[in-house]
Amino acid sequence: MFIKLYAIALLVFFAIDMIWLGLVAKDFYRAQIGTLLKPDVNWAAAIIFYLIFIAGLVVFVISPAMEKGSWIHALLFGALFGFVCYATYDLTNLAVAKDWPLLVTIVDLAWGAVLAASVSVVTYFIASKIGL
Repeated sequence: MFIKLYAIALLVFFAIDMIWLGLVAKDFYRAQIGTLLKPDVNWAAAIIFYLIFIAGLVVFVISPAMEKGSWIHALLFGALFGFVCYATYDLTNLAVAKDWPLLVTIVDLAWGAVLAASVSVVTYFIASKIGL
């Protein structure tokens, strides 16, 4: 069941996060941390993060939600998981990176919670619908 949940979550995650990064928040990040951004994205590092993050969502959030039959579990624990993961990155940057904006940290923490909760709930409903 892990592989099926993982595949669903992977597709949902990429769809949602690409809309965020490519359309909604693209100008925000460039305005806030443009001087810190590399001209080219290190796609290998980004993909490895996504693969690990999604595995964590499936193991710690989506599978338990499926076992409990609770989309509320997926929502709440997805939000918590996303918040904690994004906090690791953003609060570390806020602590040690020169000129890291507090606003980026706040927006990212909120986005991490919303993204992970959304992916968890949508994956839960898709998996339930197809009988996993």
